[in-house]
Amino acid sequence: MADNVTNELLLETLKAIRTDIAGLRDELIDAKADIRGVKAHMAAFMQSEVSRDGAIASVQQRLDRIERRLELAH
Repeated sequence: MADNVTNELLLETLKAIRTDIAGLRDELIDAKADIRGVKAHMAAFMQSEVSRDGAIASVQQRLDRIERRLELAH
């Protein structure tokens, strides 16, 4: 009788552990999806920064050219 109770208790415990692991697996999948979203957002932000830096460099180049033509450069 004691063996039967022990086996049933072990089986219930293992089932509970399996359920907990399944829940953790789902949470991990969600966390990975969130991280992928953050990475995509960061990549888009970095691309935007590169474009902005290029535009600023272009404006700076034009300003330098204008200053040279007007002999305003120091």
